[in-house]
Amino acid sequence: MNTLKITLLQIAPCGTLEENLEKGISSCRKAKELGADIALFPEMWSNGYNIYNRPVDQWKVEAIPAGSEFVNAFGKLAKQLDMAIGVTFLEEYEGGPRNSIVLFDRFGERKITYAKVHTCDFNVERNLTPGEDFYVTTLDTACGEVKVGAMICFDREFPESARILMLKGAELILVPNACPMEINRLSQLRGRAYENMLAIATCNYPDSVPDCNGGSSVFDGVAYLPELDGSRDTCILQTDGAEGIYLAELDLEQLRRYRESEVHGNAFRRPQKYGLLLDHKIEPPFIRNDHRT
Repeated sequence: MNTLKITLLQIAPCGTLEENLEKGISSCRKAKELGADIALFPEMWSNGYNIYNRPVDQWKVEAIPAGSEFVNAFGKLAKQLDMAIGVTFLEEYEGGPRNSIVLFDRFGERKITYAKVHTCDFNVERNLTPGEDFYVTTLDTACGEVKVGAMICFDREFPESARILMLKGAELILVPNACPMEINRLSQLRGRAYENMLAIATCNYPDSVPDCNGGSSVFDGVAYLPELDGSRDTCILQTDGAEGIYLAELDLEQLRRYRESEVHGNAFRRPQKYGLLLDHKIEPPFIRNDHRT
């Protein structure tokens, strides 16, 4: 079995950037001891997503460059541990900070720098600069190559996020998160995995962090197997609220066989019928129309 081992670092942040760096490095080392191929942090680890109930100017100064010592330390660590690391941070960026993840491969090479596209503009995240695109990279792991993309928290709410990543070839989507993971949000992740025939790994903060409750998860996207009469549960990991480092084993061979034979993903789409999705002149006949273009 071609098994990709994914660790979700469901850990609580400390009070300073330096302490978060130290705890993050220690947690990655523990992930490697578990045999991890990939370690993923929760959303905005550099400051623990501590942007609520504070003056905007106060937390904006906590933004750090994508090439900062904090971020680069995890690149060096990835090479040292022979393990990919997805580290998250409040990114210093021209025009305003971004909510970002950098994915380093096991050689310490920077493979993806992704900024959250769907910032939560209904609250304090309106002060962040949204990302411009979704990215997929081929990650070289100990069990072979895997195509990996990323989205962040509220991106989950939009089917287009995962759909674009699937169309770009993603087999696995990494999702840093910082919010309560309840049945409906978990159902979104399950749905994104099911409809795109890919795996989705989500890392949240533990329940000791305000407005978070753990519930990190991995859905492998494989709903049907020949030996089963009906569908199967695609959830291969679901954590409770406790702080910890959680390991999921993703069967890549099974996922790839499934994608060759099943009917979801890109198999029977009719994109020529979806033009309305790109028509910015249409006024939706419901609720709100205060979106960004």
